Order: sequence, then structure tokens, then C-alpha cells
Amino acid sequence: MRIVYTSLFVSLLLLMPTASAGKPIPIIFDTDIGNDVDDALALGMIHSLQTRGECELLAVTITKDHDQCAAFVDAVNTFYGRGDVAIGVCHSGVTTQQSKFTVLAAEKSGGADRYPHDLRSGKQAADAASVLRQALASQDDGSVVIAQVGFSTNLADLLKSSGDNFSPLSGVELVRKKVRLLSVMAGAFAPIKGKDHYEYNVVKDIPAAQSLANNWPGPIVYSGFEIGLAAAYPAASIDRDYEYVTHHPLKEAYYLYSPPPHNRPTWDLTSVLYGIYPEAGYFDVSPAGTVTVKAKGLTVFTADENGRHRYLIMSDQQRARAVEALVQLSSQPPETLRQLQADQPR
Repeated sequence: MRIVYTSLFVSLLLLMPTASAGKPIPIIFDTDIGNDVDDALALGMIHSLQTRGECELLAVTITKDHDQCAAFVDAVNTFYGRGDVAIGVCHSGVTTQQSKFTVLAAEKSGGADRYPHDLRSGKQAADAASVLRQALASQDDGSVVIAQVGFSTNLADLLKSSGDNFSPLSGVELVRKKVRLLSVMAGAFAPIKGKDHYEYNVVKDIPAAQSLANNWPGPIVYSGFEIGLAAAYPAASIDRDYEYVTHHPLKEAYYLYSPPPHNRPTWDLTSVLYGIYPEAGYFDVSPAGTVTVKAKGLTVFTADENGRHRYLIMSDQQRARAVEALVQLSSQPPETLRQLQADQPR
């Protein structure tokens, strides 16, 4: 099959901002992948950003406690030519149910894995807090961006961790030393249909969300429920832009989760986009302040010039531009495209 690069696509490639002057941004992706398909699109987006030289994916840590999620992540990473990316899992008991789309990790075509991968189960993966510590310890001070788009379980465990073979520092000290920015998809900072919204990523592990808000020693920027809700991924792109191979894990995951013509909100993608391009104008940010997570999971923001927290704000004009960027980044072909086309059955 062939891919056609339209003039619009080429123009967007040229006009998209550059994240860094030279050195790619080291990024960790912490996700509840399997609960919603936007996590999968966000992971593909990170791989495209790495192909562009904008970031380097250090690790993927998972907060959905189901063994198939790690295998699916490894399958996606391998599809993009990066099957050696470290993967960590939790044992929290949070959302242990089978996913609608991580079953793709077990699919066969022609007697072989439809999506080749080595990691067959989360039982073979390392503990997420250990993976996080190793990834952070290996990087320059003040360099790492973490995009947390699931529950706060793993990062709360990181904060509680002690020194180990990777670093003598406590979790809090390691974060303070190594992390530049925590970009979080969690909470809600505007009413939804006139009512307070108790956002999923918070309410599924309230103690962890509270620990993160109270104890994270560096800056956190929250992408609230209202941001992703306003920036839906166009189903037309799913039908059109992933046809360069017979089987694409993002397209097939989208269909299994919620088939087109449904336009799925892009909650998780917005945190990745801001984490890599914070100065590009895709979003505005609130004044500094403090996010408090209430007992039932409501997130409340209080302005404070000394606060470490902000949340994203998006105008209609920014929304249109952000969605364009999310579509182009999510659907960008892997560097290994020619090999994938040769290997996949027709």
C-alpha cells in the first residue's frame, strides 16, 4: 500500500515548532492504557515525536493492573521500531478488567503475531517504581518530562521510594533533581454541563492523586477533562491516515474501543503535546496556584503566586490548531515503514 503526503501534511511538518535546540527531551509516559484508546494514540504520538528528534521515550509505566497491557505497549513500541523501551507495571488492583483493545497483543496473522513483541505479559515486567527510578537516574539533572495520563498510582509510589542501586536519593529527591515538568491529564477545572466533574483518573485512585498534588516537589501542569473533551480526534483521520499498512495497532485499537464515526476526545494527547511543546501556543496556562484533591475526588484550584500547579486553558482557535497537530503526529508513519509493508500480510 502507499502513503500520499499531501501539501497540507508537508506544510504542517515544516510549520510545527521545535521542542528543543538540539537535544531531544527525555520523556516518560505513565499511562492506564487499555481503559481508553486515547492512551494508545498518545503513545503513537510520542514515537512520532521521537522520529522527529523532539524527544526520547525512556520508559512506559502502566497504572491499569492487567497483565495484557504491558504486552500491548511492547507491541506498539515494536511496531514503531523501539521494542527495547523499558516497561513497568503496577500491582494496585485498580481497573483489573480486560481491555477492549489490548487483545490485539494476542492476535495472529498467518500463524505469527500480527504485531510482533517479546514481552508476553505484565508478569514478566519490572515494577513501575523501579523502572521510573532507573530511567530518572540515567538522565541529566532537570531534563526529564513525565506525561502522566492515567492514575497517579505509580508516581505516588515513586515519591515513597527509597534509595536503591540506581540512585541513593529518595523518590522525592530524585524527582526534584531530575524532572523538568510533570504534565498530567487529570481533574477538571471548568464545569461540565454546569456541574462539577469528578474526573476518572482522579477518582479511581484518590489517595494517589492526593499524594501527587500534595508531595510532588516540582511543577505540575494539569490538562483537565474539559480540554480533551473539546478537542476530539476526527474519525475521518482513523479511516484515512493509517492506511499505509494492512494492520495498524492504533487504528485497530480505535475500532475495537469505539468505532468511527465516533470522534473520541483527545484527553491524553494534550498532556503529551504540552509536555513537549510548552511554549508553542497550543494552550494557555492558568496563573500559578495549588490543586487540592477532595475526599471524593473533586479537584479544586486555588490561585497562589507561590504555587507549583497550573492548568491548561484552550481557546477555539487554539483547539483547531492543536487538533491538527495531534492528528499529524498520531498518524505519522514509523521510520520502519518499508519493512512493515514488506512483513505484514496483505
